[in-house]
Amino acid sequence: MIRLGISVEGYTEEAFVRNVLADHLRQNGVEPYPIVIGRARSGGRGGGNVSVRRLVNDIVKLHYSYDAVTSLVDFYGFRDREESTVELLEERLGDEIAPKLKNRRWVMPYVQKYEFEGLLFSKAEAFHVIGKTANPNIERLLAIRQKFSTPEDINDDTAPGKRIEEAVSGYRKRLHGPMIARETGLPKIRAECPRFNAWATCLEGLAGQI
Repeated sequence: MIRLGISVEGYTEEAFVRNVLADHLRQNGVEPYPIVIGRARSGGRGGGNVSVRRLVNDIVKLHYSYDAVTSLVDFYGFRDREESTVELLEERLGDEIAPKLKNRRWVMPYVQKYEFEGLLFSKAEAFHVIGKTANPNIERLLAIRQKFSTPEDINDDTAPGKRIEEAVSGYRKRLHGPMIARETGLPKIRAECPRFNAWATCLEGLAGQI
């Protein structure tokens, strides 16, 4: 079983890896270990405040404890992304990591475009699962989704998370995000989100490469 360290932005992403992604990866011989950014170095609470230096330091630290290392952090809110695209930001992370490692072959920095919450638009109807603790406006969520080619393209002037907060009274990311993702299911998320799917494909193929 390949041990995969994943530097995640916060506790929502940590729960997503544990409750949605992990079962599938295990079937492919990969055991994921999500570590909230900052905890790899300090052991403290960590989370948020993502920057190139902070993520690079975490990935390098994790590299010595796992067979392979990746990340799951949001492009939106990345402190020093400047004017770069998500692809250029990943390249920059790779360039910063390379001199710090003897072998970075199994290190794959991944940045989610634009936010984790974008994935939740893969199946707006799945928001019904939080109906007991929040009041989702499914029609409004569907209308948002239909304006974009893929859930990963949802942004413009308003981030996906903000759009959800406006359409779902009582929405709490840490509580509801993993629930909605689990209700949606990994196959649906992958079918709707090509960039995320490409990352997942790389991860599930690790056992045959290492």
